[in-house]
Amino acid sequence: MMCKKKLWIVLALCFALAIWKIYISVSPLSKSLDEWLLQDSLMKEEMCYHNKCIGLSSWDWFCDHFDASVNCLLTLENSDIPPEVLQWWLKLQRSKDGSQIQQMVQYLFDLLQSPTARAQDVVHCGTCAVVGNSGRLRGSKYGKKIDSHKFVMRMNTAQVTGFEEDVGARTTHHFMYPESAMNLHPNVHLVLVPFKPLDLKWLASAFSTGDIQQTYKRVKQFIKADKSKILIIHPGFLKYIQDKWTRHHGKYPSTGLITLIFAIHTCTQVSAFGFGADSNGNWHHYWEDNRFAGAFRKSGVHNGTFELQLIERLTIEGKLVFYK
Repeated sequence: MMCKKKLWIVLALCFALAIWKIYISVSPLSKSLDEWLLQDSLMKEEMCYHNKCIGLSSWDWFCDHFDASVNCLLTLENSDIPPEVLQWWLKLQRSKDGSQIQQMVQYLFDLLQSPTARAQDVVHCGTCAVVGNSGRLRGSKYGKKIDSHKFVMRMNTAQVTGFEEDVGARTTHHFMYPESAMNLHPNVHLVLVPFKPLDLKWLASAFSTGDIQQTYKRVKQFIKADKSKILIIHPGFLKYIQDKWTRHHGKYPSTGLITLIFAIHTCTQVSAFGFGADSNGNWHHYWEDNRFAGAFRKSGVHNGTFELQLIERLTIEGKLVFYK
């Protein structure tokens, strides 16, 4: 009698489990464990769950560098820049006055109506291709692979037209500063990398009066881009990369490395293309023949060799896929 009772209990449990599996397979609320975790991270405004560093019992190289609490983007809510960050930021390009930063940010966001979302709310933790400008992309035929990612991030004066087979055709985020600025197609996020406070003034000027035409070189007076999709990298994020990632190799990190670390903070999967020297050892852009091909590596501003070593280590750590 007892055996029959146990058998009926087992059969009932199996039946209930079968009904539950059928329900979740057809229910619009059905999600995999990963999807539930991802939704939870977005609701709590945290970084993508795969890059959290929690509960490790021993030293870990990646977690020694990665800080999930850092602000990636400048918003009205975090525009009160800490003194140590402001002091470092002003020294980067010998800026003199940082007393009006908050007012400047307020005016800029009033003008552009820039979103105040955290970085992961903008990228939604999808697959990201970060496309550098290295000459090693020429002849790579990586275009389709690059375009297959949900988000495609480019930087500075990256050229696409005529190079689609090697570099792809899509762009969702374009990282730039005034001296490397270019016009963008609609629906592309312009991501300003402000290496100095004047860069914030330039952005406001480029979408309004056009007053700023000169920094340490001539810059675009006006720029064409989607005003509703403007994002601004937080100066504290730049200092974090300099302190934790490049460890002060070079005066400050390159736009390419900044874009990569941003992607690591905001994407589920990161693929890196177009970084480092080409097959002949030349450091140059894929769209040009530069007879001073080593200029970037030897400029003293960025340490190209060290940054490439960082990318290779991130590959070993499984935090990105590096296409050479």
